[in-house]
Amino acid sequence: MALVQEYAQSNSEQAFSALVSRHVNLVYSVALRQVRQPHLAEEITQSVFIILARKAKSLSPKTTLPGWLCRTARNISADTMKIQRRRQIREQEAQMQSNLNESEPGVWNQIAPLLDEALGCLGEKEHDAVVLRFFGGKELKQVGSTMGTTEDAARMRVNRGIEKLREFFAKRGVTLSATAIAGAVAANSVQAAPIGLAATITAAAFSGTTITTATVIAATKTIAMTTLQKTVITTALAVAVGTGIYTARQAVQLRSKNQTLQQQRASLAEQVKQLQAERDKATNQLDSMAEEIAQIKNNNSELLRLRGEVARLRRESQELAKLKSSGAPGKPAPEDESWIKRISLLKQRVEQTPEAKTPELQFLTEQDWMEAARNRLETDEDYQRALSDVRSRAQARFLDKAGPALQKYLAANGNQFPTEVLQLKPYFEEPPGDDILQHYQVVPASSNPLAGPSDKDGWVITPKSQQEGTFTALGQNGGVSHTVDSPEMRILAPAFQAMMDATPMINGKRSADIRQLGPYLTTPEQKAAYERLMGNRK
Repeated sequence: MALVQEYAQSNSEQAFSALVSRHVNLVYSVALRQVRQPHLAEEITQSVFIILARKAKSLSPKTTLPGWLCRTARNISADTMKIQRRRQIREQEAQMQSNLNESEPGVWNQIAPLLDEALGCLGEKEHDAVVLRFFGGKELKQVGSTMGTTEDAARMRVNRGIEKLREFFAKRGVTLSATAIAGAVAANSVQAAPIGLAATITAAAFSGTTITTATVIAATKTIAMTTLQKTVITTALAVAVGTGIYTARQAVQLRSKNQTLQQQRASLAEQVKQLQAERDKATNQLDSMAEEIAQIKNNNSELLRLRGEVARLRRESQELAKLKSSGAPGKPAPEDESWIKRISLLKQRVEQTPEAKTPELQFLTEQDWMEAARNRLETDEDYQRALSDVRSRAQARFLDKAGPALQKYLAANGNQFPTEVLQLKPYFEEPPGDDILQHYQVVPASSNPLAGPSDKDGWVITPKSQQEGTFTALGQNGGVSHTVDSPEMRILAPAFQAMMDATPMINGKRSADIRQLGPYLTTPEQKAAYERLMGNRK
């Protein structure tokens, strides 16, 4: 519009030449799509720029010039084609039939006959945005700047315009995606005008800048009259050679074939819908079967885990039965009353000791509290030892719950160990809080002071603050180990390794009790260390 204003103010031929050179392809393409005759498109293009030269002073500076040129080109093309509308309709029917006979008509071939009619149905802002974006090849930021708005607003106008074009084409039997329409319009909507046409238009327009409205109308009538004369001459020749009857008969045949093809297309579309429905149904059935198979596998794994848990509970119940059998029927034995009292005292001490109240305590069982309170609680040292035991057991319980989550993570990430414990959170059945996960870290397995040669490879998950002299860890096989770094444990390490190697896997884990270590003691030193260790446990 700056060039238009420059031309209007100073009658600058250079400014008008720049305008013509920049937009001649756009105007020529609109005209060519309307009239489908290059010579008529050239005449219409000249008329558009003549009108631009005449109305340059009256145009508003806010006018979107490419949109104005498109609308003017369409209006002149429509006036020019009124005289030969009937013949054009027959030609369009023949062209549509030809397109239908193609095995795979391109997107552009389907929308080109309807494009300008579709554009004419858009609002002015949407129309101008689509023209600038796809006809002018401008980026969204440039479209927004040209139209005096933001890039996001320009994007919304372009998207609304393309969606309305898609709906327009769909109502006329051309079903395409918005992406396909946008790509076809951007690639094919503007064709190069004949060489020299821009120079001809500039000369014609510049020499007639004082042209009147009557002159423009006369020029338009002249174009139409030239076309009409050509039509009359052609018709006369056709009648002379007897082709008129043949043309009419051919049009009837083509129309009949067109209807047949449309019926076949509708039938095929219905068959496609049925096949798609059958495919969707089969896909859903496959998904359902896959879920059932996965559920069965999970049930098998859960069954094995429960069997191991039942065995552990049986051992614990047997121990509790032995404790209760020493007292009178219906009344706890004195030592049982003392044990219950110690558990209560230990829980009270935990409540009174802020640093002992870790979030993992929620995972402790009554059996864990009984084990932690098995020794006397008289001095502060006794309580510190018991609190340390409670904390270690709580950490071990949490790591035991983290085992299945670790296995799911390994399966989903190519057996690669996580780099931090927070990565396991999505894989828990009931995800713990970050306050718990942040207490744990990933370290090399060789960090375990009592790790055997076969256990030093890979990585393990451990608490960031281990109890002194202990090492609690979750390994890659999902098993939780709790070792105590003491002289006895160092002596017994080979026997522990032999016992674990001989223990069968249950649900991907090995579980063994220190009381089962006897058959694996091979030296007098190991037997003496075992007796000392079990004596301390009592």
